Amino acid sequence: MSSIKKIFLGTDHAGFELKEEIKDFLESKKYNIEDCGAYTFEKLDDYPDFIIPVARNVSASPEEYRGIIFGGSGQGEAMSANRFKNVRATVFYGFDFEIIKLSRLHNNANILSIGARFVSSVNAKRAIELWLETPFEGGRHEARIKKIDDIKI
Repeated sequence: MSSIKKIFLGTDHAGFELKEEIKDFLESKKYNIEDCGAYTFEKLDDYPDFIIPVARNVSASPEEYRGIIFGGSGQGEAMSANRFKNVRATVFYGFDFEIIKLSRLHNNANILSIGARFVSSVNAKRAIELWLETPFEGGRHEARIKKIDDIKI
């Protein structure tokens, strides 16, 4: 098992079904999961209501916590998450798994945003496993991450 203490999950209606499947998948792998919603399918819900709690938690302990968020495209969800200090959310559409590795190796991404309308559950599981298992490379990338985290707005 990795050093990840907890994984927070969040989605709106567009990713609800996939989130539920991924939650079961991660629990079967013995990860400590906290579901930040949605808890039921509501066609008119708004993703910030569920993404903000995930990002807030990851922001509080960015080296120990990870987040996996879902939406139709994953874009708005990642934009919302990236508003929080120490959060580095990346988007995955299911095309090239190398982007998953690079998001961890070079960018120390701590939130994975999955475009549920574009990613099958099989590919989502594969991407999540790769993302959770890939370490941050550190080295020259650490200074870049610090520059991002030190931005004052």
